[in-house]
Amino acid sequence: MFRRLFFIILLVPVTIWYSLKMLKVDPETATPEEYDRWGLAWGAAAVKLSGIRIEADMGEAAPDGHYVFIGNHQSNLDIPVLFKVLAGNRIRFVAKKSLFDIPLYGKALGHAGHICIDRDNRRAAMQSLNDAVAVAQGGISPVIFPEGTRNTHLSELMEFKIGAMVLALKAGLPVVPFVMTNTGRVMGKGQFFIDNRPVVRFKALPIIDPSQYTLKERERFKEDLYAMMNKAYQELLAEG
Repeated sequence: MFRRLFFIILLVPVTIWYSLKMLKVDPETATPEEYDRWGLAWGAAAVKLSGIRIEADMGEAAPDGHYVFIGNHQSNLDIPVLFKVLAGNRIRFVAKKSLFDIPLYGKALGHAGHICIDRDNRRAAMQSLNDAVAVAQGGISPVIFPEGTRNTHLSELMEFKIGAMVLALKAGLPVVPFVMTNTGRVMGKGQFFIDNRPVVRFKALPIIDPSQYTLKERERFKEDLYAMMNKAYQELLAEG
């Protein structure tokens, strides 16, 4: 119980501190290591404060590879977990606009190169995807959650939205699908306290060459990806 309260009490000031550090970095002159430093440090700190245990299987994915990562989403803890697991892949998140509206933290997100997507504005959302493509082609590995929000029904994945497929196909990078279990049990949507007893499991699935699909075939890509990921998710759940 102390660990859970410790996490809640300290996460906010830790987030503020790292946000201030990030805002001091000049993206134009910083080295990749300097530019990535504070996001990675925040993720590592959040994981340490939470006391969660992570078991990660990267499969075929190189620890420093350049990819589009597509995965399921259950908890706000997914973000620090992925910073920890994918520390060498130069990741940035495609995230909902409301996060960028949070004072200080939202400004730091934008400054760090994370991509804001406004799902209520179709034209703005498409521009955000194009921005994400440009970021990806500049050497960053975007991470996108095709469910669109945190899943509260942990027995299966939610239906996917098409935007993740469009991003992957336009970016032209190898796609690494991944599934995670138990972050929703540790701290699900709407929960403010954590139960750090379940082990968080991450599994990268076989890499997909996006050239096997055209942009017009994005619906088929979505169906194939959902089938692959939901099957792998069920198998990971069965392992406990």
